[in-house]
Amino acid sequence: VQLQASGGGLVQAGGSLRLSCVSSGVTFNSYAMAWFRQAPGKAREFVAAVSWSGGATYYADSVKGRFTISRDNAKKTVYLQMNSLKPEDTAVYYCAADLSRRTPVVGLAGYDYWGQGTLVTVSS
Repeated sequence: VQLQASGGGLVQAGGSLRLSCVSSGVTFNSYAMAWFRQAPGKAREFVAAVSWSGGATYYADSVKGRFTISRDNAKKTVYLQMNSLKPEDTAVYYCAADLSRRTPVVGLAGYDYWGQGTLVTVSS
C-alpha cells in the first residue's frame, strides 16, 4: 500500500484547508484510515480516524468540532477538512492505514502504512 498525502500549505488563523490522501494497492474499502500530525519538537499525535465504510469517525479532543474526516472509497481517498485553524495546528500531517482493522483504533498502534506527510502552517 502506498499513501500519497497532499493539500497542506500556509493559511491564516481562522482559515480552512482540506487534506487528501490517495491510496494504491489492496482494496481500499476494507480497512481503517487515520490522520496524525507532528509539530516541531513534539511527538506524533492522533488527529482523526474513519472506519472502512466511513460510517464511524473518531477525533482528538483538540480538533473536535473543527476538523472532519471522510473517505471516498471509489476514489481510494481519505480527506481531512480543517476549519477554524489555529496556530497550534501547525504540523506535518500524515495519513495512515491499518490493514488489519475495519474499525480504527485511536492512537499510533496498528497503523502499518504511512504517507509522506504534508506541512500545514497556520499564521497568527
